[in-house]
Amino acid sequence: MPDFWDDGELLDALKAALSARRCVPPGFIEAGKNAYAWHNIDAELAQLTYDSARDHGDLASVRSQTASIRALTFTSTQLTIELEVGDDCLYGQVIPTRPGMIEIQAHTGTVGVSLVDDLGSFRIQPIPANPFRLSCRIDDGTEVQTRWITF
Repeated sequence: MPDFWDDGELLDALKAALSARRCVPPGFIEAGKNAYAWHNIDAELAQLTYDSARDHGDLASVRSQTASIRALTFTSTQLTIELEVGDDCLYGQVIPTRPGMIEIQAHTGTVGVSLVDDLGSFRIQPIPANPFRLSCRIDDGTEVQTRWITF
């Protein structure tokens, strides 16, 4: 790098840098930013503890048929989020039952919000595109986030 730049050289270098930046796809830039961002630092990560599509073999000796509805259970130390996949929506329950809010998040950001009623029930319609995760904020300040969900 030279110790002295004249205005023309500096302007040419700046034009080259701006031109190179335009060649980078916006999705690539967003993915890079998200890789280093620490979103919801206080939210606890809920682990997938049950998936009827994966665990239905464990009940084969008890049931003669498997259930037609897919069920998922996410568990954290603070609460449990149970989901049932319907034809066009997700039915959910927060345990222990407390009111709050569920954010439906995709890689591009929040794509929807669902209120959790006093009985801990919520509904998400339509079913989000894959992959997505749920971020649960209970009125008492508890924050829990699921892992990414794909069907």
